[in-house]
Amino acid sequence: MSLNRPIGDQPAAEIAASAVLLGDVHVGAGAVLAQGLVVRSEGGAVRIGDHSAVLENGVIVGTPDHPVRIGRRTVFGHRATIVGAAVGDLCEIGNGAILMPGSRLGDGCILGEGTLVPAGTVVPSQTVLVGRPPHVLRTANDTDRERVAALRDHRTGLTDHPGSVLHGPLTAGEHMGSLYAYRDKTPQIGAGTVLFDSAEITGDVTIGTDSLIGAGVKIIGDSHGPVTIGSRVQILENTVLHLLPDNRLTIEDDTVIGPGAMIHGCHIGRGGVVEPGAIVCDGSAVGAESIVRAGACVKQRDAFGPRSDLDGFPARLTATLTAAPPRPTWAFPPGAAATIRRVR
Repeated sequence: MSLNRPIGDQPAAEIAASAVLLGDVHVGAGAVLAQGLVVRSEGGAVRIGDHSAVLENGVIVGTPDHPVRIGRRTVFGHRATIVGAAVGDLCEIGNGAILMPGSRLGDGCILGEGTLVPAGTVVPSQTVLVGRPPHVLRTANDTDRERVAALRDHRTGLTDHPGSVLHGPLTAGEHMGSLYAYRDKTPQIGAGTVLFDSAEITGDVTIGTDSLIGAGVKIIGDSHGPVTIGSRVQILENTVLHLLPDNRLTIEDDTVIGPGAMIHGCHIGRGGVVEPGAIVCDGSAVGAESIVRAGACVKQRDAFGPRSDLDGFPARLTATLTAAPPRPTWAFPPGAAATIRRVR
């Protein structure tokens, strides 16, 4: 990753050493990219405005079909997930918020913690929005705007500096992440499987062939286990997998998970999709070719059959699919584990 020299007297961006940028990312003057943030910009599809901030352990994913555009002096809280969304100036986005592809927020919007903005949703300027599903509390008032200004030390002026472009190769496999043994258990990685360098896997974990483990992913099989992950599985940015004692975690072939998901000791059937920010709890089972919608929570010991469409907090069966869910736009294409591999 390299940073172009700032042009003129524009303030430099602040980028944490543990932030991971993949692809060409346009970063505005004075922007802040905090610890543990992962940005995936396919085809230069992420642009972050002047003096905006994305805080710890967030995820930004932009693709040519669904680019990410973040305005000026907008702040995202911890573990926010922004996938193919456009956000205006001077917005305040709460911790754990999820913005799905094609969603658009106007200037001055305020989102409460954990708010989900579904795909294609348009939120007018100055809207205060909360919830999953979201509902409008009110139009932002003078008190709201004063609070947003105070959080920025009353520096609310908007600038148009040219910014800089960060270049991060969209490749993986050079270091194959970090693999840690625990007692007598060592992770086992199948042929053709690729880990991004910042992924970490510990203990009793087995991964099949041609799978892809994204940047910032943590798979924890220490003291408990086993964790069994199939072939051609994608587990994407900043997702965490772990489990309780005397439990196991199984993800079958051709499943796509994340980014920003939390997967406990559960069973997820083949060919399923777990959307960004979803939670699947211990002892639960999700049938083959099912979809867990963004921000949904499959609670402990719940079980759902094949081709279930699950949404809500807690998740409930909202429909039965007539076919396997299509591969999401935020996932890598089939065979990506081979095409993005960096050869030593």
